Amino acid sequence: MNKFLEMQNFVAVIEAGSFVHAAEALYSSKAAVSRHISELESRLGVRLLHRTTRKLSLTEEGEVFFERCKELLSTLDEAEAEITSRKADASGLLRINVPVSYGIRVLAPLWGEFHRLYPRVKLDVELADRTVDLVEEGYDLAIRIASLPNSTLVSKQLTSTRIMLCASPQYIKQHGEPLKPGELKHHQLIGYTYWSLKDEWVFEGPQGQERVKTTPFMRTNNGDTCLAAALEGEGIILQPSFLVADALKNGQLIELMPNYRSIELGIYAVYPTRKYVSPKVRVLIDFLTKYFQQGMSQQIKKVS
Repeated sequence: MNKFLEMQNFVAVIEAGSFVHAAEALYSSKAAVSRHISELESRLGVRLLHRTTRKLSLTEEGEVFFERCKELLSTLDEAEAEITSRKADASGLLRINVPVSYGIRVLAPLWGEFHRLYPRVKLDVELADRTVDLVEEGYDLAIRIASLPNSTLVSKQLTSTRIMLCASPQYIKQHGEPLKPGELKHHQLIGYTYWSLKDEWVFEGPQGQERVKTTPFMRTNNGDTCLAAALEGEGIILQPSFLVADALKNGQLIELMPNYRSIELGIYAVYPTRKYVSPKVRVLIDFLTKYFQQGMSQQIKKVS
């Protein structure tokens, strides 16, 4: 006997509350549903249901088996939905939320190529550093830069970025260079409003992790504003490598305390649910995944 049919009938009986209603839901007969349940119990060697003329109830073994069956059937539904969505053409409006600086510096050059590959997908890209509610605000997907993405959402890591402590040569000439995290309290610091740890800056050094409670003289909710202030010699910033890389390369900024590395953050594509992912969302995730994988391969080739 087909195990899938047995599980499907068993779950249908519990959810419908009777053999008759389960048969209706399955477009089957009461006799066929009853037979599937009896054969399932016989094969397992346990009773799953208590049957009376008035109601059905689960045995202890039945409760455990019911939860497992629901999980397995749900996984199968998800697999079928994924394959089906891959066959369909990607089309329609795709609403995306991305962080401001990352959206401008990294993602903006990619949208033209994505449109050439998927001309029937219309893009609505909103740049905002705040954490949006994808469901409530109607977004199909968001790019998040975080230690770990929100556990209530489905996520796929695309790449990562290192958080770096930097200042300009003129700031260092005027105020000196901090050599240890504890010395930061004597310096002018520029804080980022949406930093998940607020004003606590974390470093991993020779003696392990060190946390510093900072008091920035300036805060802003935009990374490029932090960068601009640092380039003018106004203070020290703690910002991601994608934002400061060019300034470090051309000498406009200097990395401070290289023996005390700050955290590395993942860059994730997040979306509300794994079930019935639309083709337009799936092709964007595949497109971004391929782009960042190719970028990593090129970096490895350069090193080797």
